[in-house]
Amino acid sequence: MNKTIRRASVFCLLMVLALLVRATWVQAYDGRALADDEHNRRNTIAQYAQPLGDIIVAGSPVTGSKETDGDDLRYKRTYTQGDLYASVTGYSSQAYGATQLEGIYSDVLDGTDDRLKNPTDLITGKQTSPGDVITTIDPGVQKAAYEALGDDRGAAVAMDPETGRILGMVSSPSYDPSDISGTGDADAWQKLLGDTSKPLVNRALRQPLPPGSTFKLVVASAALENGLYGSVDEATDSPDPYTLPGTSTVLSNENPSAPCENATLRTALQYSCNNVFAKVAADLGQDKLKAMADAFGFDTKELDVPVRASESVYPKDMDKAQTALTGIGQFEVTATPMQMAMVSAALSNGGELASPHMVSKVTDADGSALQEYPDGDTERVVKESTAEQLRSAMVTVVNEGTGSNAKIDGAEVGGKTGTAQNGVDNSNTPYAWFTSYAKDDSTGKQVAVAVVVEDSGAARSEVSGNGLAAPIAQKMMKAALKG
Repeated sequence: MNKTIRRASVFCLLMVLALLVRATWVQAYDGRALADDEHNRRNTIAQYAQPLGDIIVAGSPVTGSKETDGDDLRYKRTYTQGDLYASVTGYSSQAYGATQLEGIYSDVLDGTDDRLKNPTDLITGKQTSPGDVITTIDPGVQKAAYEALGDDRGAAVAMDPETGRILGMVSSPSYDPSDISGTGDADAWQKLLGDTSKPLVNRALRQPLPPGSTFKLVVASAALENGLYGSVDEATDSPDPYTLPGTSTVLSNENPSAPCENATLRTALQYSCNNVFAKVAADLGQDKLKAMADAFGFDTKELDVPVRASESVYPKDMDKAQTALTGIGQFEVTATPMQMAMVSAALSNGGELASPHMVSKVTDADGSALQEYPDGDTERVVKESTAEQLRSAMVTVVNEGTGSNAKIDGAEVGGKTGTAQNGVDNSNTPYAWFTSYAKDDSTGKQVAVAVVVEDSGAARSEVSGNGLAAPIAQKMMKAALKG
């Protein structure tokens, strides 16, 4: 064979082999990446080619699907009482993606999850019938929270202390996900993005704020667990007024006439005595307080319920004065309503914290479970005796102290109010907090709740945990015990 022809033949063969290798690489490796690329419109077309599976509350779907007039996106997501359940479902939008349960379980809800497919479907790539997401939400509790918050900016969470089931989760102001589920909703989307009250933010999970005096429950727990005081009825060494260590700053109490000097922990919770808890925090030191806060769930970076909650923080590297301020839930302490509900839930449940979750199971189209979330997966936070004493003190707060608006006939109710500073030198309207538990005297049914009201439009002098947040918690607890 001619040498030139032979070289040309070898070159052509190498070129063919290179093309085969490249084609194999694209199909076997790059193909998956290209298929999964968020800009690949084929994915969106496949996602909305059939009605989506549903998110279920108490046996009924709160989502649906509607056939569209579009050429390629055949169905779009619809919502039943969208504003009521937006903080649970999130949104599924043809244009803007999906969030919360809609996003986490998008593969199940659109039928592309491999667990929904039989072996033949996996080989052929056939799209199968979608599955459903079964939530733990109690519609009565959800509605009570939504209506009680009304036009207030804030959030509320209710959970079952024994099982960890989230019974209600509301963030206010809310929005209707149906308004942004299609491709022609740009105006509604821009309006939501431009709203300074941030309706798209789930305040119950994703907005950590200073917890104020509700954090005193954590400080009291640390005092008892570390033996600083033997019981909630032992007098503390707490001068009133109290000067922050190493400073000339005098810490005042909200009620100047309250019996806060050397008060017991019970009395200090009842009257929310800042001097007592600042002194306790300084005496314990930041390491013991951080250990206690972390046991309740603070500083957890991956709290998934299954939507991931923002980290609630107990700070580090503080001086003694700063540590004292953390004793009243100030300085750099932050918490979500979910976190403060967990504090009350652990104390209500004998000192054991059940893992919070708002999905009980994920199913295929026939109702068979693909994934289940167990109830009652607990970790001990404090001794049972500590929890019992603090429940007793929390009952005193409601029956004789600052939490009177949370009372429920026929139920044991314990709680803690809080008013947290907001802005430089507390220049903005304070946040009103309330965290509590309730137990039905006849059935033994329990619920734990946390509520924060960021802004109700009330005058600054009228902002208090008992005045704004406790009535919301009371309505949620009544609904939970009734249900």
